Amino acid sequence: MAGAMGGATMIPQGVLGERACASPAHGTGSTDTPVTQTPPLRKYVDPLPRPMTAIPDPSVYPGADYYEITMRQGSWRFHRDLGPATVWGYWAKNPHHAHRAIGMGYLGPTISVLKDHPTVVKYCNELPTTHLFQFVIDAIRSGDPQLTPIAPPPYKSKPPFPPHINVWNVVHQHGGFTAPQSDGMPLQSFSPDGFHAESYSTLDPSRVKPNEAISGYTNHERSSMLWYHDHGMGMTSVNVYAGLAGLYLVRDPADERLGLPEGEFEVPLILQDRTFGRDGSLAYTMTQREGEDTPVVNGKAYPFLAVEPRRYRLRVLNASNERFWRLKFDVPRDVLPQPTLPFWLIGTDGGLREPLPMLNFLISPAERYDLIVDFSQLPMGTNVTLTNYNAPVHFPGGGGPEISEIMQFQVTKRLSGGADKTTPPKKLNLPQVAPIELKPHTRRREWVLYQHQLFGTMTFDAVPFMEPSQDFIKAGSTEIWEYINPNHDAHPMHVHLVNFQVLNRQPIDAAGYQAAYERWIDGGRTSEDLPVLANYLTGPPIPADPDEARSYKDTVKSYPETVTRIVIEEFTPPTGTIASIPGSGTEYPATYVHHCHILEHEDDDLMRPWTIVDHDDHGGGGHGGAAHGGGHGH
Repeated sequence: MAGAMGGATMIPQGVLGERACASPAHGTGSTDTPVTQTPPLRKYVDPLPRPMTAIPDPSVYPGADYYEITMRQGSWRFHRDLGPATVWGYWAKNPHHAHRAIGMGYLGPTISVLKDHPTVVKYCNELPTTHLFQFVIDAIRSGDPQLTPIAPPPYKSKPPFPPHINVWNVVHQHGGFTAPQSDGMPLQSFSPDGFHAESYSTLDPSRVKPNEAISGYTNHERSSMLWYHDHGMGMTSVNVYAGLAGLYLVRDPADERLGLPEGEFEVPLILQDRTFGRDGSLAYTMTQREGEDTPVVNGKAYPFLAVEPRRYRLRVLNASNERFWRLKFDVPRDVLPQPTLPFWLIGTDGGLREPLPMLNFLISPAERYDLIVDFSQLPMGTNVTLTNYNAPVHFPGGGGPEISEIMQFQVTKRLSGGADKTTPPKKLNLPQVAPIELKPHTRRREWVLYQHQLFGTMTFDAVPFMEPSQDFIKAGSTEIWEYINPNHDAHPMHVHLVNFQVLNRQPIDAAGYQAAYERWIDGGRTSEDLPVLANYLTGPPIPADPDEARSYKDTVKSYPETVTRIVIEEFTPPTGTIASIPGSGTEYPATYVHHCHILEHEDDDLMRPWTIVDHDDHGGGGHGGAAHGGGHGH
């Protein structure tokens, strides 16, 4: 956990240095096949790419911006010394030039919207019907015990995708306040040849072909950086790894008065780790090891960014499949009194927060950090290196490839436009996030990260994802969710629809709790035998880290041998109609999902549905995401 001005890491005793005991199904290192290694690459020779911004068409749906986003296979060069790689990416239709789609080939264009002005997106699936990493799909289909979800007793295992499907996709707007039918949940997947998963849904069905779906977004979020990415059932990990991710910026005109860096001085950084063959091809090695061996930022390995001696706003997304990053900005020792350039945190997943001075931070997959970095005190010609340290994959005790350097900021551009007129971070008047008020009767809901054996399937509460929703939440209520993690890996937990605040963490007797939980399962899951969490707590609650506290989040780090508590203020999905499209608002019961955002864990079943019901309703609904409850009836 990163704290103010470089704060300490607080991990339960006995965890650091241990080999991770909850490695994902993808990544056991148990194969005899040699693991692909990226050839040596010269660092900081490729300029940092900046994803282009998609152009909306306001004429299709009055009162909303409309986009057409197509998933396609293409080519992308990750480094000047590597040949072109076959990749997947999102391309946006250009309403002004029909034959000039907006995209790079890898990743996707940025969608930039105004707060509360709705967006409608048609997603078109034009990918091949054979996967770029078909060997993973084949292994899952063949029942490989380290790749295929195995249901704990008494449940029966179900295949994550049909026998004839090698590619299917659905787009999730991560962090969005979205009706379930537009949320992009796994069982809403659709294939390039038009096959639909059981809970496929689309708005305005008369406007779509079988390989398309329309989603509507309220944009009723705080000013923040969301992102969109693939969520295909059973194959999210390889679909995102192939390139299916992009940024979604929610802008608030009121922010213009804050004096934040903007334009070329606001820089998105999409962090990933990838491995490449000697020919430059994209290699997926997480069936053999944990994590990949090369840093990639905005699609380039070891890029550089030429900067002016002034303040920059860096908007960081960890879009890696598995890797946590602990980041700092290193400077030559003769430049500053200390070897690390300080910076300010001004926002997290859910938007702006009170500025916090820092020297480093730990970011897990799917989290976003909004930073102000000031290069003005550095001499011209100074190189500032973004480095990663003390963050093995899997975190905190894994054995994956180490990555110590990521990219470089080179102070080589002269100051343009006169003096830097942006507001110094310590003087920024940013929104202060008030703690969510708890009441004595606030409901607590436990989620146990269960794994029966090393390298085995992980589930919540020893229940497979494909089982119907068992958690029903009254609309408008407040709840505390407790993620009980008795294993040795940290897990980034993402909850769809809502923002939340991190309440605290508390160490547990992990071995004792795990043994009691196994007895509960073996004894038939009777309520009287369910372990009582309070009996296994081994220390006082630990407050949220300074970079999490007084912030809105949609993803939280669930540390090993710890219970992590979050508080969700209000479960109220959007019910209004979007752009006059019938059926675009939420109807109850409304089912969403939450899951680990280590994508290989998500695919291996660490994901469960939960359902919002109206005040007078006490059940119903499945977890497909359709407004009427989806495909799994209760």
